[in-house]
Amino acid sequence: MISNRKEMQRTRMWHYFLGAATEIMEEEGIDHVTIRKIADRAGFTSSTAYNYFKDVTHLKFFAAMRFTTGYMEDLPSYMDKGNNTLEKWLYSWECFCHHSFQQPKIYSVIFIENLGSIAADMLNDYYQIYQHDLIGLPKPIQSIIMEHDFSKRSSSYLQHIAEEGFIETKDVALIADITLMLWKGMMSTFMNQRRLYTVEEATDQTLHYIYESVIRMVHKDKQEEVNFRW
Repeated sequence: MISNRKEMQRTRMWHYFLGAATEIMEEEGIDHVTIRKIADRAGFTSSTAYNYFKDVTHLKFFAAMRFTTGYMEDLPSYMDKGNNTLEKWLYSWECFCHHSFQQPKIYSVIFIENLGSIAADMLNDYYQIYQHDLIGLPKPIQSIIMEHDFSKRSSSYLQHIAEEGFIETKDVALIADITLMLWKGMMSTFMNQRRLYTVEEATDQTLHYIYESVIRMVHKDKQEEVNFRW
């Protein structure tokens, strides 16, 4: 009973603090989020916030997750465009690029910045509180969403692509790492305005690089089965 009460209290406090953090992000941007601002808006002290979150970086991570619902809602329909596992994987990248370049700072906080903690554990903590975010998502989609490490996420799906005979199993890890680095490189370029890409241009260029990198490793007799146009 005590354990249940503590869990209910934790859930309530997370909702208070993450709700406040989300509002501040919407009004002022993620760069202006501080523990003090969040605590003040939630009606608590900063010390209370620290009872539930390690630091402001963790709070930003969890609050940023509240801005990824559009991506999660769109992902199944994007993947449905694919006629085989490889096409579905490519369309999942299209969905991710589309949303991440629209909200670069949000996705950078979640997937690039140093959290000083194990991201997978943080993700599990988040979905313990916000379990309803996963309701209605197909099991394969849930496994993608729940895997924070993008290389592992891609490797898991790429393994099925290898089993379908499109690529060699030995190339799975390489493709996962290459595609992740391509996205991170473009995200860095985009955020630092090294090239003045629009969201659409950054998305298209990233998908072009990903497609060209992968298609070279697809068996020649299977390449004609890949009909991916973004």
